[in-house]
Amino acid sequence: MRGAIEIAADVRGGRVRALQIVEEALAALVRDDLVAVTRVLADRARAEAAAVDATVAAGGDPGPLAGVPYGVKDLFDVAGLPTHAGSTLYAGAPPASGDAEAIRRLRAAGAVLVATLNMDEFAYGFATINATYGTTRNPHDPSRLAGGSSGGSAAIVAVGVLPFSLGSDTNGSIRVPASLTGVYGLKPAHGSLPMAGVFPFADSFDDIGPFARSAAALKLVCEVLGGAAIDGSGLRIAILGGRFRENADPDALAAMAEIAPDAPVIELPDIARARSAAFVITASEGGTFHRAALARDAMAFDPATRDRLLAGALIPRGLYDEAQAFRAAFKARIAAMLADYDVLLAPATPTTAPEIADPRIVIDGALSPARADLGIHTQPISFLGLPALSVPLRRPGRLPLGLQLIGRPGGEGALFAFARAIEEKGVVGFSPPPGVYQGEMV
Repeated sequence: MRGAIEIAADVRGGRVRALQIVEEALAALVRDDLVAVTRVLADRARAEAAAVDATVAAGGDPGPLAGVPYGVKDLFDVAGLPTHAGSTLYAGAPPASGDAEAIRRLRAAGAVLVATLNMDEFAYGFATINATYGTTRNPHDPSRLAGGSSGGSAAIVAVGVLPFSLGSDTNGSIRVPASLTGVYGLKPAHGSLPMAGVFPFADSFDDIGPFARSAAALKLVCEVLGGAAIDGSGLRIAILGGRFRENADPDALAAMAEIAPDAPVIELPDIARARSAAFVITASEGGTFHRAALARDAMAFDPATRDRLLAGALIPRGLYDEAQAFRAAFKARIAAMLADYDVLLAPATPTTAPEIADPRIVIDGALSPARADLGIHTQPISFLGLPALSVPLRRPGRLPLGLQLIGRPGGEGALFAFARAIEEKGVVGFSPPPGVYQGEMV
């Protein structure tokens, strides 16, 4: 599948029909061997594509994403379908009365929704190990995890079936799978992209964002979702040290040194405490949201999810309030420290994708569950509410690994500008999995 910008240009120019592009995507989706897809929306996709073609035939402009097929994580409302959030618990729920706001904006820009995509149940995990739909596999090595909780959204873009997709990120659920599958993924500044019609996990941290195979395509989708152009200039760079250098792949450390050899290394205080507070807030909000369903039918939950939600539901309110108070003070303290910088560099994941047969990674010298600890470098950034763009190091023939470009609130423009600069230098960029189209993807 060609890239989003190329497809949209050809559809708008009348050189290819949107329906042709969509039929190619649908044919590939039904052959899904990565366990990335939960539902193929063939009838809806054909109707949307036909509407785009009709607009072009009438001399109109369908929008900047004309005819571009995409999928969404299985927690976005899709009109006429129940919103599963990766769980059988809601398989019989009433259908959504309308689309999520993000889907509505993409449709208005000419994009065509073709599928819902696999995830950890209720977005609680970094692995996309789903008891109902299965484990999403990494297209670079199907014996390895794609990461999560937006693993289906990342894998389907990495394998080239769709030019972009949408996921959600609470503590790293976009950045982790982007890093492990070798694509670009953005967690925006908290609250900056529309959350209406998205099944919640933890409101304090939940955000949506896109995956794509180039910085330019990701930027275009973000502009459509946010309703405004993104720009950036005057880039002042720093590298995050301390816990961000511990448990980091040597290749990530070397890449950061190559990208910004003269940048200062900044150590943020209390990062371990910040991550602990993030766990408390996430677990408490998730457990509280699902408390009634747990009381009604706890055995309907994925066992791995159920135990964590039950524990979260039992967290005392005073402990949650203490974590939120620490968060407010911590954010103010870090904002003052970072005021002089536009982009901070950090690893996106501590390692490349672990094996499905043994989903553990080494943290502080000991084996730890990947489902919990792949987000060791992303969770503190969510805690701060900062935007973070995961960019793939250029590693042809090797397992993918990503870096986080972290900005100030509202500073996504600087992140995209810097991503394009290091993309042009060849340091970062999409490296197709074996057997995937090797040409330019924009």
